[in-house]
Amino acid sequence: MTASSHSRVSILLPAWNAAQTLPPCLRSLQRQSEERWHCVIVDDGSQDDTLARARDFAARDPRFEIVSTPHRGIVAALNTGLQRCRAPLIARMDADDLMHRHRLAAQARALRDDPRLAAVGCHVRLFPRRHLRPGRRAYERWLNSLDSAEHVWRDAFIECPVAHPTLMMRRAVLMDLGYRDCGWPEDYDLLLRALTRGWRIGVVPRRLLSWRDAPQRLSRTHPAYDLDRFTACKTAFLADYFLGDADAYVLWGYGSTGKALRRALLRHGKTPSHVVELHPGRLGKRIHGAPVIPPQALPGLPRRPLIASVAGEQARGEIRDALARMGFVDGLDFVCAA
Repeated sequence: MTASSHSRVSILLPAWNAAQTLPPCLRSLQRQSEERWHCVIVDDGSQDDTLARARDFAARDPRFEIVSTPHRGIVAALNTGLQRCRAPLIARMDADDLMHRHRLAAQARALRDDPRLAAVGCHVRLFPRRHLRPGRRAYERWLNSLDSAEHVWRDAFIECPVAHPTLMMRRAVLMDLGYRDCGWPEDYDLLLRALTRGWRIGVVPRRLLSWRDAPQRLSRTHPAYDLDRFTACKTAFLADYFLGDADAYVLWGYGSTGKALRRALLRHGKTPSHVVELHPGRLGKRIHGAPVIPPQALPGLPRRPLIASVAGEQARGEIRDALARMGFVDGLDFVCAA
C-alpha cells in the first residue's frame, strides 16, 4: 500500500527556488490533526536546494512524493502534480506558507457535511505583519469577511474571493477543470470557471493558513498577476457569462475602476448604454455616447444587465441596498465588479 492509496486528502504543492521556506511549510503539514494525507511536491526546476530539502523530508516521511521537472512555470507544475493526486479531496498549498494544524480536518469536514459544495477556502493571516501595506491589510480584511458560498459568489468579480493556497476541492471537479495558462492569474481563472459552471465554493470562517507576503512572491513578480491581467480575466468571464446574451449593459460608476472595466469589456463587444453617476458635474452629459443618469432614473430604463463598478466596500454596500430597493437581484440583474 502506498501513502496515496489510503489518504483522505492529497496536497498539491508546487515549489520553485523555495529552499528557505519549504522546510517550515512541510513541518506544518506533518503537524496536521488529520494525518491521512499525501503531499505531491512538484519541484519546478529550482536552482537552489529546494529539491534536496524536499527529498530529505520524503526519505523520512513516505506521505511526501517528489516530482522533479524542468522549469516550465506554475501552471505546468500544477497540472503535473494534479495527475499524481489520488485522494478524493485535493488541497492547494504554496511552498512559502504555513498550515494551521486543523486546516485539513476542518475543510474536509465542511465538504463532508455539505455535499452541495465543490470546494472550500478558509480565512488567512498575512505575515510578516511589520511591513504589510494598507492595501494588503484591506485585502486580508475583505477575504476574511467572506464566510459562505453565497458571499463568494456575490463578490466573485471584485477580486479573487478565495486565496488559492487555502483551496480544498473535490478531486473529480478539479480534474475536470484543470489549470489553464491564459496570460492571467491561473487561480482566479480556476475559481471563475468553477463558479460560472454552477459549482458552489464555500469558506471555513477560520484563519487556517498563514499566507506569506514576500516581495519575491510570484503574484508580485510575474506579469500574469498585474492589475490589468486581473481586469482582463474578470471581464472575459463577465462578457461570456453575465453579459453573454447582451451587448449593452448599464455601468454604475465611472472612476478609475469603471473606466478600466469599460475599456476591457469593449474588446468583447460590450458597451454601456447608460452610466449611473452621483457626480453633479457629469449628470446629463454623455460618456463615450452613453447618457449619464442618476440612480433614481434606473427604474424607467429598459431592463439591462447592470455592473456596479465601485472599489470601496461601503460604497458597494450602499449600491447593493439601493438596487435591492428598486427590485434588482444581486447576481441575476446586477453584479459588483472592481
